[in-house]
Amino acid sequence: MTSLRPMFAGMTLAVVAVLAFASGAAEASIAQPSVVSDYAASYTPNLVASSTVKHPHADAVSQSGNTMYVGGLFDSITDSTGLPFTVENMVSFDASTGAIATGFTPAFNGNVWAVEATSTAVYVGGAFTTVDGVTHPALVKLDPTTGAIDPAFDAHFQGGQVNQIQLLNGVLYVAGSSGKKLMALDPLTGANVGIFNNLAITTPIPNAWGTVSVYHFAINPAGTQLVATGNFETVGGQSRTRFFIANLGGGTATLDPWYYAGFAKPCSSTAPRRIAYLQDVDFSPDGSYFIVTATGQVPLYHSDIWHNGVTNPTGTTVCDAAGRFDISNGDSTHQPVWINYTGGDSIWAAAATGVAVYVQGHFQWLDNPDGIGSRPAGNAVNRRGLGAIDPTTGLALSWTPDKPAQSGGKALLATTTGLWVMSDSKLFHGQPHYGIAFAPL
Repeated sequence: MTSLRPMFAGMTLAVVAVLAFASGAAEASIAQPSVVSDYAASYTPNLVASSTVKHPHADAVSQSGNTMYVGGLFDSITDSTGLPFTVENMVSFDASTGAIATGFTPAFNGNVWAVEATSTAVYVGGAFTTVDGVTHPALVKLDPTTGAIDPAFDAHFQGGQVNQIQLLNGVLYVAGSSGKKLMALDPLTGANVGIFNNLAITTPIPNAWGTVSVYHFAINPAGTQLVATGNFETVGGQSRTRFFIANLGGGTATLDPWYYAGFAKPCSSTAPRRIAYLQDVDFSPDGSYFIVTATGQVPLYHSDIWHNGVTNPTGTTVCDAAGRFDISNGDSTHQPVWINYTGGDSIWAAAATGVAVYVQGHFQWLDNPDGIGSRPAGNAVNRRGLGAIDPTTGLALSWTPDKPAQSGGKALLATTTGLWVMSDSKLFHGQPHYGIAFAPL
């Protein structure tokens, strides 16, 4: 194992550059009293491009106490003073000072896409096959101080990829292409506790990239409902293309009848990586609605575009957009409350905080329903890589951190003190913040 230490000339690190379409999602968001600052704190670490990872990116984040755990694809990082360190796709640091935890030294041979940290454990998922040179496909449990592997935990995954992890009420929820795609595990042993055994997730979407997968999920604050997106057409033997809701409770999940017909429609792109286009999901802090984000290019037909104040009874589509849906709105067609389109660029991640819906990706515009080819139309507003949407009106707020991106950020974490933003961006509001940024309240 290569220890995290100051990096000297000539030192290189072999990293398997596994690029996956789905990524780490935001953890369940909390209510915040106001919109965060559009300037980032100055003390956070920075990713560094290297000869082995030319385009590093941070894709997963979790916080335990005052300690941050960040995963992605990177092999070099600097602290706020510019001191470089060697890392292997994961790093830990102080949330208030940015000081890197030099004792936390796990080494992953592939992209880390999911992290869930507690005071006693750090669960890590992704596209890796080994940790510290030991075979641990897709999922591992680590000591939160040293990063040492917990040998008592084993989900018995044979391969695949883990996209998201959440620990709730003594159950570890794990989603991806590994195992049964969505599983509830014993957090001590990794054994399947069987909550989703009656909800088989099957049937890949025709021509979509990869295998059957759950990309992201969100659990409501009450712990009674789970919403999920991914590459699938059938859940529990019933038709559920790209999206489903499961009811939790009693030890066995059941499929909820809620489904929006527009999710089954295609977007305009026929590229395999854009066909299963729904991406992140997040519940509002009160659990009354959820946000879903998407890639997919613009809607296939103009009639499938949602315009503010007008709904299409045949079902508009969430394509290169973020949409709000109320769980119980008395509407049997489950129409969106709003959809905010970029006009041709992906929104990968969302975090709903009550006062704002933060979204990030590689978009250039919001409020752009008639835009096409990443160009603006009408009342489109410029929001590069990161923006905030009013939860009620569905229109962009004035928050403009301006975070240009190549692929775009895929993980957000709202906390009691601000918003953590993980991405491949080098700047945040014109200031250098490569990959990791924190916007305080």
